[in-house]
Amino acid sequence: MKTVQPIRDKNKIEEMKNELLKLGYKNYLLFVVGINTGLRISDILSLRVYHIRKRTHITIKEKKTGKEKRFLINHQLKRDFEKYIFNMQDTEYVFKSRKGHNSPISRVQAYRILNKASDIVGLEEIGTHTLRKTFGYWHYQIYKDVAILQEIFNHSSPSITLRYIGINQDIKDKTIEDFYL
Repeated sequence: MKTVQPIRDKNKIEEMKNELLKLGYKNYLLFVVGINTGLRISDILSLRVYHIRKRTHITIKEKKTGKEKRFLINHQLKRDFEKYIFNMQDTEYVFKSRKGHNSPISRVQAYRILNKASDIVGLEEIGTHTLRKTFGYWHYQIYKDVAILQEIFNHSSPSITLRYIGINQDIKDKTIEDFYL
């Protein structure tokens, strides 16, 4: 499995949103949910309408850890969701596949969607995990609180969280960039 990076440039995030919107609102929403919640792709794809409709928080059981996770649906994300799920049944998957009766798109399909847009906007080292890492990267840039981010991600130490979101790499790169004997 290749290593993926967070999207560190806000302009590139906007370009990705625009390209994904051209490919369909579902694709845009997949990206927006990922970069605004920090959920793993497996948990995003398992979301059903009843997790979201008329709720202030989404509560799920994480597929990887089996632990319960609860997080706020912020106002903008709530508007994005409501626009999309308006005519959907409560039991439908939010990111429903066109194949089968009521099943979510696959992880591979989510990767293809993201990769298609990233090729157009000129991003490399992008995968489904980029969404979670982008959330973490920007959360840290804004709040500088590794402890809360560590808790959100369920990491065992702050150093793991910083390495995960690419902050350690940024610091190393900066020291080498500014270093010249």
